[in-house]
Amino acid sequence: MSIGQKIQDSLFDFVMHSGFAQFFEPGGWKFAVMIFIAFFLLYLAIAKKFEPLLLLPISFGMLLANLPISGVMEAPKQPMLEILGMKNTIFGPMQAKYDLTVRYASEEMRRATEANGGLLWYIFQGDELGIFPPLIFMGVGALTDFGPLIANPKSLLLGAAAQFGIFAAFLGALALGFSFEEAASIGIIGGADGPTAIFTTTQLAPHMLARVTVAAYSYMALIPIIQPPIMRLLTTKEERAIKMEQLRPVSKREKILFPIITATVVILILPDTASLIGMLMLGNLLRESGVTEKLAHHASEALMYIISIFIGVSVGATTRADEFLVPETLKILALGLAAFAFSTAFGVIFGKLMCKLSGGKINPLIGAAGVSAVPMAARVAQNVGKEENPSNYLLMHAMGPNVAGVIGSAVASGIFLSLYR
Repeated sequence: MSIGQKIQDSLFDFVMHSGFAQFFEPGGWKFAVMIFIAFFLLYLAIAKKFEPLLLLPISFGMLLANLPISGVMEAPKQPMLEILGMKNTIFGPMQAKYDLTVRYASEEMRRATEANGGLLWYIFQGDELGIFPPLIFMGVGALTDFGPLIANPKSLLLGAAAQFGIFAAFLGALALGFSFEEAASIGIIGGADGPTAIFTTTQLAPHMLARVTVAAYSYMALIPIIQPPIMRLLTTKEERAIKMEQLRPVSKREKILFPIITATVVILILPDTASLIGMLMLGNLLRESGVTEKLAHHASEALMYIISIFIGVSVGATTRADEFLVPETLKILALGLAAFAFSTAFGVIFGKLMCKLSGGKINPLIGAAGVSAVPMAARVAQNVGKEENPSNYLLMHAMGPNVAGVIGSAVASGIFLSLYR
């Protein structure tokens, strides 16, 4: 074979083993579709600034996972000894006599037959094992002021009302043929709480984790687009313009006692909420105790941002085209959107009811903040109210239902876990 022919064969072999060649394999077009979707989501995150802290790592993880044969989400190969079910027993009765030889031989065989997994596969284990979601909850607790909820306990009702969308989507999923465990995982999307969606799905329907979490985080990022039309549809201009009275001051003692009492009562009622509610209230106690300022700062800043990057990029990386582009994904996305819309609508409707009962003192827009996307949903309520009345300041009032929604979604998760795990 001539040198020219060798060079030509080498170049051909190089091209055929590149990622570009995989697009022309059967089903390769699916990867191209997912890459295009990743580019579009990156555009929304960077150019349109649609919740870039969530959307950018998710979309980039999606891009990395769908670049053919990149291997970033490949699981490590099982050692041959474990595959054969043999392990060290291949030496039989001589095991004790030749223990050192056995250990050396089996280790050599292990090294020869196993390969490391991709980087994002290892990061994803924090999601799959239920480690990252509670840590995010601790950061949320350290970042959140529960004062508006304590000052106006009626906010709990708005937070609870906004969870009805979870159960509406749960029933809808059952009607479409999903199992109880799968329906519960889909329904939790309506809480607009990514960590809770991850935690619930890993316990009940781990095979649906990619689709559920991508739907949950995508809808969280699109809150400024999804919620306002629903809020305007269900309220009048007069209702949106209502100015609410200033909240009463909340004492330091109340703020310290709140996380302790809430964690104790909720976990006693629903033990399955211990991981989420426990970490949420621990983070808040770090904030309010006055003796752990540095811990609260790092939990709400450095730790939370690091875990957010890990969750975002690993969740995005689960959207491999061959597993994500299936008919069930469209059903889950549709049900997740319906759950989110129902949660927003129920919150607003209950806000209207409270507005009537209070003689027009409660702006029903704050009910939409009952979904647990803190503080995005509260900011949306503030912005929609300000459109009708520029002097209106609803943010602190909306934070009450907003933080109540965090508790409410964790409670809904606990109910599902206690019933179906």
